[in-house]
Amino acid sequence: MDFELDTEQKMIVQAASEIAEDFSPEYWRKKDRDHEFPDKFWKTLVDAGFAGMMIPEKYGGGEMGMFEMILAMETLSSKSCGMAGTWFLVLTSVFGGLSIANHGNEGQKEKYLPRIVKGTEFCLALTEPDAGTNTLNTQTMAIEDGEEYVINGRKTFISGADRAKGMVLVTRTTPLNEVQKRTLGLSLFVVDIPDPAIEVAPIEKHGINYSKTCEVFMSDLRVPKENMLGDKDKGWYLILDTLNPERMSFSSAAGAIGILALNTAVEYAKQRKVFQAPIGSHQALQFPLAEAKAKIEAAKLLNYNAAWLYDKDLPCGAEANMAKVAAVDAGFQATYYAMQTLGGYGYATEYDVERWWREINLIRLAPVTHQMALAFIGEHVLGLPKSY
Repeated sequence: MDFELDTEQKMIVQAASEIAEDFSPEYWRKKDRDHEFPDKFWKTLVDAGFAGMMIPEKYGGGEMGMFEMILAMETLSSKSCGMAGTWFLVLTSVFGGLSIANHGNEGQKEKYLPRIVKGTEFCLALTEPDAGTNTLNTQTMAIEDGEEYVINGRKTFISGADRAKGMVLVTRTTPLNEVQKRTLGLSLFVVDIPDPAIEVAPIEKHGINYSKTCEVFMSDLRVPKENMLGDKDKGWYLILDTLNPERMSFSSAAGAIGILALNTAVEYAKQRKVFQAPIGSHQALQFPLAEAKAKIEAAKLLNYNAAWLYDKDLPCGAEANMAKVAAVDAGFQATYYAMQTLGGYGYATEYDVERWWREINLIRLAPVTHQMALAFIGEHVLGLPKSY
């Protein structure tokens, strides 16, 4: 495992740094306040080739790996963009591009991958109100009808569904009580949206208001059989292949948001004087910031390792979950103590720390809760009995 960057990887970091310079925290503060989609930012990412980074050259992409995508995400996020530097690439490049590139048939690849390279937005419709983390309890049902499937069901917390032109939809094609193994019976479809049979309703939320997160209702949605992604009833295994990169992506964001907040706190602590001394000289502030920095750097290496394994087509579930736990803890500590360092200014919108605090709290919940990641490590790494 060698993390020394090659020339192409250094170019990715440089390009991401240059993009971040044009989209300052002030830009994101305004977009979040106004609940406004960052069209200019997304177009810039597409023009720079980031949307198609992991798509094969045959379809117009960069044919790079998850490691390169993480480099782009953490650079964008840590330089100025916060969660936005990761968010939009996850929705389209991971959920759409990676899923179809890895598991689509040739017709699906030819139809959708060039579009993604050019910026066609995607989303993943996975979570349901009554299933939550228990994906095997998915209730959305796809019933075969001639050359189509008729789909009925409800999804929630589907980010980007209001704008996306493509959706990877997780359904059940065989009822849970009829399968021989619990992990069978799920199937994935690539769905063109908008569609009259799909209703999308945005959910009011705490942060990341430059991108809507929605409820999605499907009523007799008809999807051609040819739009099934992979084999019938074996969608669970395809989902895992997408969710591990999602965990790595959010780990990148957690550490990067921590760095943003940490850098802001350090600059403030150097300048702010109370009782004739810079507050950064006080160990009560200095030590937790220093500790957070060390933990963020350690979490980055865990995440690099997970991405390296993924790109080598090696098992990476344990590494992805451990990286998320470490990155969230480190980023959370950095952002918390940044707010404490700034005092009342940390609560003021003009310093952005409160916004980053709202963003990093999401990463404790998504794409898997902190507790479920710990449960995975307890069972699959430590060999403890299943806890849920």
